[in-house]
Amino acid sequence: MEMLQKAYEARSKKINKIEEIKQLKKPMDVFAKLDDYAKGGYDSIPDEDKKYFLKCFGLFDKNDLTPKQFMMRVRIPGGHLNSAQAKVLGEVARDFGQDYIDITTRAQIELRYLNIENIPTLIKRLQEVGIDSYQTGVDNFRNIVNDPLDKYAFDNVLPSQDLLVKIQSKFLHDPKWISALPRKFNTAISGSLSNRCNVFGHDCCFILAQKEGVYGYNMYLGGKVGEIAKSADIFLSSHEEVLQAYASIIDLFKRFGFRDNRNKNRLHFLIQEVGMNEISAAIRQNAGVDFATAGETMTSLDFTDADHGKVQLRDGSFGLHVVVPSGIFSGSDLLHVSLLSQKYGNGEIRFSVEQNLYILGVKDVDALLKEEFFNKYKNINTPYFNNLIACAGTKHCAFGVIENKEDAINMADYLSTNVPLESGRVRMYWSACVKGCGLHGLGDIGFEGCKAKVNGVTEDGVHISLGGKLVSEGVEGYTVIKGAPLRYAHLFVESLMLEYKKLRIKNEPFEKFHDRVLTLYTSAYIGFFMQLKAYLKAKNIELELDIDRITNTGKNEEFELFELGRRLYYLLTKQEPYLSYERFTNANPREKLEDIRKLCSQVDENLAQIIERMIGNENRALVFSELLAFIELSSES
Repeated sequence: MEMLQKAYEARSKKINKIEEIKQLKKPMDVFAKLDDYAKGGYDSIPDEDKKYFLKCFGLFDKNDLTPKQFMMRVRIPGGHLNSAQAKVLGEVARDFGQDYIDITTRAQIELRYLNIENIPTLIKRLQEVGIDSYQTGVDNFRNIVNDPLDKYAFDNVLPSQDLLVKIQSKFLHDPKWISALPRKFNTAISGSLSNRCNVFGHDCCFILAQKEGVYGYNMYLGGKVGEIAKSADIFLSSHEEVLQAYASIIDLFKRFGFRDNRNKNRLHFLIQEVGMNEISAAIRQNAGVDFATAGETMTSLDFTDADHGKVQLRDGSFGLHVVVPSGIFSGSDLLHVSLLSQKYGNGEIRFSVEQNLYILGVKDVDALLKEEFFNKYKNINTPYFNNLIACAGTKHCAFGVIENKEDAINMADYLSTNVPLESGRVRMYWSACVKGCGLHGLGDIGFEGCKAKVNGVTEDGVHISLGGKLVSEGVEGYTVIKGAPLRYAHLFVESLMLEYKKLRIKNEPFEKFHDRVLTLYTSAYIGFFMQLKAYLKAKNIELELDIDRITNTGKNEEFELFELGRRLYYLLTKQEPYLSYERFTNANPREKLEDIRKLCSQVDENLAQIIERMIGNENRALVFSELLAFIELSSES
């Protein structure tokens, strides 16, 4: 572990401000003062407790957004909840939190609008049914995620919830681990063939694997926003081995993790500094166990529960899927779910990382769907809503750049109306800022909140990405449009969805359409095409322009640009711009391009200039970004 020690020493010249705050007091001493703070009121709470120590117990000061009120992040291990727990959660949200609940992308919930005077009572009521909010914030072990259908689903090979609870017991209520880490630590475990819990997106991941006929877990490390976890080349064949490996990695992170620049303190950066081979060797040495090398990772299936609204379980009953757009829920709704799960199911409820929920053990699906609850929430919504994710946004988060939740809903509404799909799957994941709590990098289409300009004025915008994946070992998406004004983003995505609807194979999900069609082209071409089609629509210019109607260029952007220009010229004039071609230019350099304005007198001037820059002999553009200014939408468009 010499390399780890050297890396730690190199980054130990100074510590960040949060590390200085940690040294002021013990978190448990602050937790013990909650009754005093409840009696003294909001103003009696020291600043360092509001800014840091209360967050160790899931209590977030939201004074900047809702004066003198808190948000509580409630731990729901694996997203697994029973009806009694759901009832109490619903009651405390209704009684103390304006009846508001957010379902999060860690399959837990957040209660909002809480006054400090009520928090001790609220905590006591949760603890009575086995729920708490320990370590759901700042430099702690966050809620561990698992397959919501663990134990029940046919594609679940190794039930993992019991193991999750054992993992959690290593740190959850142990004072020596509360606020002991250099940064937050996210953990996931799944024993299923389907990846229902974004299992590769965490600091430490235990993922179903098989080696030499034995089923167990491969260990992956270093995931975070923008980074998929990588294999540690470790196979764990038993609960005992998982616990040993976990104890080893969290000890190593606690001892050697960096404590200077908080933006580069996650486990990912320690691995980046010393290499995965060194980390893997250190895990074995620290545990005193020579763990086997990795087996075959088996998360190869794409789950389709949301497409069908239900999934058959091992006992013949069903898990009924409930779509909760952007995770916006309420205490009253959860109380209703608690009653329905007792009346029609087995009393088990599950939250998902896509901010939806399942009612398990349902035998009479048709009878359940006739309940009033399903007038408000659907078990099958449109493909734009079924797998929608949106994090808190500016309404509830100081880091948010855009409102986000309603933005996501508005986009899904618009597409549902303007590009209706009877089937298919489109995972649209929205993050309100670069922190990525909405998992935007893993969406079929990802949205990251930013600022954009329209007519020189700054306003809300999004970076738009494509190609994120959950199956196999996961893939982060790539950006196709940077800084799209939010007011026009739905038009750009509409352009792409029209291509998906037109070109897809029957029932083909967007992910497979992307792999079959869009991977043939550069990200620059795709983004430009989306914006060009939106421009043509805004200008009422009708052209039969399909994304796949250019020559396969081998993803050469200059070639794509020429071919698109050639296609546009032909569509407008019904003639080829040149007599013959050599790759992406005319064969005879002396042959001049006939002015498109003479052949098409009503041509849009911006379009004419674009085509000249694409295929003309003079001042030819080499990349699509040179042409974006010609097709910018404005408030006058």
